[in-house]
Amino acid sequence: RVVESGGGSVQNGGSLELSCRVEGLTYGGYCMAWFRVLGNQREGVAARNYDGSTVYANSVKGRFTISKDAAENILDLQMGFLKPDDSAIYTCAADTSCPEGAALLLPGTYDYWGQGTQVTVSA
Repeated sequence: RVVESGGGSVQNGGSLELSCRVEGLTYGGYCMAWFRVLGNQREGVAARNYDGSTVYANSVKGRFTISKDAAENILDLQMGFLKPDDSAIYTCAADTSCPEGAALLLPGTYDYWGQGTQVTVSA
């Protein structure tokens, strides 16, 4: 299963960190990603493939960074220079069948999803 933690409220320009723990999948053989839910849409934010390669949405490049703690099977999302438009429910996903490149930011890539955590950025 996939479990998120972190999130909360911050002012414009602030920072937050989210963590995602994956249980039950082999560390070396899966990809993980962060999405944010906007209405009925899931927007890919950042992803990390099993080979360590990463991909980011253009809207967060230079502001968000993902990192992986191999020992703990945790994927962290460090979010900086946050804007009100970044407000959303952020959810983590994982899968063992992993494409390359931008396809890692497509929700259809993933079968395993967390419940999500709220991020609110005030003006």
